[in-house]
Amino acid sequence: MESAPLDEISVATVIVSYRSAQLTLAALQSLSAERSTPGLRLRAVVVDNDSGDLAVIAPVVKASGWDSWVTLVAAPRNGGFAYGNNLGVEHACAQGTPAYIHLLNPDAEVRPGAILALVRFLEARPEVGIAGGSFENPDGSLWPLSFRFPGLASELEEGVGLGALSRILKRKVVARMMPQDGPQQVDWICGASMLIRPEVFLAIGGLDENYFLYYEETDFCRRALAAGFQTWYVPASRVMHICGQSTGLTDAGAALRRRPAYWFESRRRYFIQAYGTGRAMLIDAAALAANALGTLKRLVQPRKQGVPYLLRDLLRHS
Repeated sequence: MESAPLDEISVATVIVSYRSAQLTLAALQSLSAERSTPGLRLRAVVVDNDSGDLAVIAPVVKASGWDSWVTLVAAPRNGGFAYGNNLGVEHACAQGTPAYIHLLNPDAEVRPGAILALVRFLEARPEVGIAGGSFENPDGSLWPLSFRFPGLASELEEGVGLGALSRILKRKVVARMMPQDGPQQVDWICGASMLIRPEVFLAIGGLDENYFLYYEETDFCRRALAAGFQTWYVPASRVMHICGQSTGLTDAGAALRRRPAYWFESRRRYFIQAYGTGRAMLIDAAALAANALGTLKRLVQPRKQGVPYLLRDLLRHS
């Protein structure tokens, strides 16, 4: 079957904003520049997750003349990342189902050609349901990561943090440093920029709104794969992402912070959904043992920083 001409391809970008109005406006500015790309019909839906951001965003959208392609949605509650994105996708499809849905974080800005690269890739690979690319930090340095599904081995490696064990379990480590010489199939990609076929949403029912924050894109890619849709990393697509801007948990320049309760709740749900309750309990037991060993290691080597109260919180939420 021959692919449709590129000028017939529409993309709806969904941005969920929560106390990030200025970042959302910068993201929209980057999208505005991409609207002149030949062959793309690009529009956007901005969902304010009940934070009052639209009071700042709406006047700028109007003054900039973006209201012809930007739809603003006020969510009735802050239901989390999955809830906000599902609401945005619903509004995007109500205007006519696009060829592709693009999820973009408010703290991300697309670089020239980023969306087009993902569209071209998915047009050429009908078996692929989800695609994302490389990220860069605000200083321009590359953040070329994709991820493996977490499991027993990855929890052991992360908890203990010993070089010898990490080498043995190298192929089980969640984060993968990706080469830039071409696309590769991966388990899951960062939800800060994902291009998705609408058929994926129809097949698996959207993102799981039981995840408030974290693990939702991991679970989404896992369920998509089970439904027959692959996820690929496409390095030709580049997006600037201010990692950890909303929570601080993944900010590379900041000290490690204590993880909130919802992180552990999302983790617990993911392992139960992916492996069943019995195996999830085994994974928790292994994680507790591994983190206990890791804590002892940091007592001997205090220069190695650990997440505050992680062992205590893991036990509490296991």
